[in-house]
Amino acid sequence: MDAKKTLDFEFSRQVFHLLLGVAAVLMLEYGFLDKGILLALAIIGLAISYTSTKIQIPLIHYLLQRFEREQDLKRFPGKGIIFYFFGMYLSLLLFPQEIAMASIMILALGDSISHLYGLNYGRIRYPLSKTKFLEGTIAGFAAGFLGALIFLPWHQAFLASFAAMIVEAIEIKVGANQVDDNLVVPVVAGAVAWAFRG
Repeated sequence: MDAKKTLDFEFSRQVFHLLLGVAAVLMLEYGFLDKGILLALAIIGLAISYTSTKIQIPLIHYLLQRFEREQDLKRFPGKGIIFYFFGMYLSLLLFPQEIAMASIMILALGDSISHLYGLNYGRIRYPLSKTKFLEGTIAGFAAGFLGALIFLPWHQAFLASFAAMIVEAIEIKVGANQVDDNLVVPVVAGAVAWAFRG
């Protein structure tokens, strides 16, 4: 994939990521979504992912081609969105509602903006990551902070977004497998916000 196609692909992927998180927060706020539904969606996603490694499901295959990274298409199709659902579910399971909502906003805004800004304007690479840029992390921190501020006092929003974006910039591995940041970011954000609550 050439540089322009990569940028276009990542732009579409991250905008979807951002909109999904914001939509989830709105649906949670108005009672159209809860942690049970999120867990069910994640489990259904795992079943569809496994099936997609065996056969091409028409609409699912189209969406995977459009939004899934090439390295995950054969091994774990739909990996990003499945871990996104699991990350939101864990936030709601582990933390009070306002902290969980802020954590999801940090995932939606901070993670997406950090990727987009880093890809377009990044110059300074992290020593522990081949793909992340300092400029992206700063932009992601600011966006995540503003999103979390809707639900939390400023000091909790600040620290939660800061910690989450630091962790997002580091490639955490368990054995040979990288831990998906859609799982790590909201859990770290929530843990830090909870640790520093009033």
